[in-house]
Amino acid sequence: MIGPWRIEGFAIVSADGMIADETGVMPLALQRDSDKAWFEAALEPFSAVVHGRHSQEIQPKAALRPRLVVTGSVASVAPDPANPLARLWNPAGASLRQALEALGVAGGQVAAIGGPKVYSLFLDLGYDVFHLCRVGDVRVPGGLRLFARDRFDGDPEACLAGAGLTPGETVPLGDGVTLTDWTRG
Repeated sequence: MIGPWRIEGFAIVSADGMIADETGVMPLALQRDSDKAWFEAALEPFSAVVHGRHSQEIQPKAALRPRLVVTGSVASVAPDPANPLARLWNPAGASLRQALEALGVAGGQVAAIGGPKVYSLFLDLGYDVFHLCRVGDVRVPGGLRLFARDRFDGDPEACLAGAGLTPGETVPLGDGVTLTDWTRG
């Protein structure tokens, strides 16, 4: 936990550990109904989500959920002109605590939902849980890795283990998607 916030990461990757193609777009082959349904239900109790400028939550309740958009275009924390429930956050200018307080989120569960810079930021800050879904029959050569770092060649499992997280049982969600929850301690 970071203060009163429980931090959980959510990602779906290809068999080769990619979250998007070389242009930064998630391929349709990674967008599976079983993952979408699981993700939508899993986000229900969360107080806020955090994502980068190019990542989005395209769930039916997305517009109702408070969010931090990680960007270098502001000095610290600023209102998002496109969304009254969102704040633009520059981690170089404000702490996570400051950003969440500016958002009006005093505690609870916070979901990190992408992209690579956000996933890597929270890998350093400390996830409590990381929910890693994998589509075993899709490869995305030259795509964007889950974590924006050179350690472990960006291998998702190696990065999570290197950050002190331990995998639980891998379970099938359907549509060729599996889920492994990585937990701290």
